Amino acid sequence: MKKLSAICTLFICILLALPQAILAEEIGAVSTTFKLLTANDKVVIEAFDDPEIQGATCYLSRAKKGGIKGSLGVAEDPSDASLACRQVGPIKLPEDVKSGKRDGKKVFRKSTSILFKTMQVVRYYDKKRNTLVYLNYSDKLVDGSPKNSVSAIPIMPWK
Repeated sequence: MKKLSAICTLFICILLALPQAILAEEIGAVSTTFKLLTANDKVVIEAFDDPEIQGATCYLSRAKKGGIKGSLGVAEDPSDASLACRQVGPIKLPEDVKSGKRDGKKVFRKSTSILFKTMQVVRYYDKKRNTLVYLNYSDKLVDGSPKNSVSAIPIMPWK
């Protein structure tokens, strides 16, 4: 009983230590399979703004499992995703981003299974080309996925 209590306490501490997911706005979804009595598998399109860089928005399309497990929220979503980021307003880079001190900053995180699998977007700054680069990937506590996508926003004067 004490071991179970210690494991539960450790699990709760791990969950509390994880960074909170940045909320994404669902733009739309399409069904990819038909399920008669449960939710269909689908591809979801979501948008989120870079929390530190005003004027930068990313659009993420990702697979979402349906069926009984998907309806109950316990399915593990596939690692398939695509990313497109765009300048939607004037961009002024914070000094720590310009200097490269904030490279590899997580700007989006979403749980894609009930335990330990997440889809993440990380931002880098390419100083030579004055471009923000966003990398989307999926990871799992023990076994991650090499599936990824990348998008870049060249920083241009805004009209």
